[in-house]
Amino acid sequence: MLEFAAIFVSSFTVALSGALMPGPLFTITISESARRGFRAGPLLMLGHALLELVLVVAICRGLDVYLKMDPVMAATALFGGLILLYFGIDMVRSAGKLSLNGDPQSAPSAGRNPVLTGALASLANPYWTLWWATFGLGYLLKISGTGTAGIAVFFAGHIAADFLWYSLISFGISRGTRVMHDRSYRVLIRACGVFLVLFGGWFLLSARDYLIKSVS
Repeated sequence: MLEFAAIFVSSFTVALSGALMPGPLFTITISESARRGFRAGPLLMLGHALLELVLVVAICRGLDVYLKMDPVMAATALFGGLILLYFGIDMVRSAGKLSLNGDPQSAPSAGRNPVLTGALASLANPYWTLWWATFGLGYLLKISGTGTAGIAVFFAGHIAADFLWYSLISFGISRGTRVMHDRSYRVLIRACGVFLVLFGGWFLLSARDYLIKSVS
């Protein structure tokens, strides 16, 4: 029991330290929480968690060898950059039409599926893949002696940190929209969109670097 408790605490702490750093998923959580309310955070994390569950299972079955290859990292960075550019441009273009007034039920239907968005936002970040190909893989190998139970505890600790932090972010943003004017709301959406565009450009540059390494 003490060994499993140590796995959970260490996994939770490491995941929380990563979740606290702003990134694409953080930015999308802010914008979607302003649109949808508190439920956006948990729904985005559900998509994130399902993707990570698939990855953990794949790593345990030997996918790690392929994750570390430069061509794979290049493809991930290229795909990620394009996805982030799409999200960012879409947010900037649609911001002027958004409003916090009127029918509160209309805003959620205007957005993308939050579960799918959570998975795509995670997949779009090449550094998410890099984290799992390095630390995530190393940790899983280290606790492999604990069997399926140990890996399950590791995953539970990791996801618990993500759900806790992003649910708190979503709760705070959803409360804030009650007193936010449309102008401030649109500025927030545009700022998030610009941030994602910049991230997308950065990831596309990363794709170029990985491509150069893969052919050299």
